[in-house]
Amino acid sequence: MTEIQQSSRKPRLDDRPVAHRIGLVALSTDHTSEVDYARMLAPRGIGVYVNRIPYANPVTPATLAAMEPDLAQGAALILPDESLDAVIYGCTSASVVIGEAAVQAAIWRGKPGTPVVTPISATLAGLRAIGAGRISVLTPYSVETSTPMARLFEAEGFSVDRFTCLGMDDDRAMARIAPDEIVAFARDAAAKTSDALFVSCTAVRAAGIIDVIEAATGVPALSSNYAAAWNVLRLLNDQGAAASGHLMTLPLGG
Repeated sequence: MTEIQQSSRKPRLDDRPVAHRIGLVALSTDHTSEVDYARMLAPRGIGVYVNRIPYANPVTPATLAAMEPDLAQGAALILPDESLDAVIYGCTSASVVIGEAAVQAAIWRGKPGTPVVTPISATLAGLRAIGAGRISVLTPYSVETSTPMARLFEAEGFSVDRFTCLGMDDDRAMARIAPDEIVAFARDAAAKTSDALFVSCTAVRAAGIIDVIEAATGVPALSSNYAAAWNVLRLLNDQGAAASGHLMTLPLGG
């Protein structure tokens, strides 16, 4: 039998395997967020640690709101008893329906005091950094699910020149919208009077083609995962660009 010897010397440990670490509370049905954040954040020395929470289609205000009770446990199970630099909640429309304050409170029950980034809070910060007053919005959702978002932008002081939705109700199908179709719909959705275009939904694969969308529309563009990645970078005092596009050249707060 092979004799096993235990070393008399213990290994030296680094404080962290990577310089920074963020948590991602993702939907059980999500196809896109992990891929987007791995591409944008991991190369900049940011570990992305994911936990998924239950979600069942169709995408409606009721099914989105039903995720709130799972947020605390979803966050708590990401590297338990270890600190995170931020937690992203990976659902734009649910962040609107549940509300920013309620999302933060729920995640803080799992990761007390950790900065919370939602796609909608990051988008609002990004639009203000750009200096946008008039915006166009493109969502894959139904009119019912899009309506709370339109009201939120108006309540936040933005003039919504054009709001276009695609009438979809399954986030798995939203993740399969072809990139060239995203660009085509974005071109139609952007009003000439707008200062910026927001393409909503963490499932939609827009983050990797923001430069193409901007070229097609002639205005700065943001998507859910793109804005959240920018927001995380700036929270970590990283002023670099994780992807192409105008917002990635700007600091948090303008």
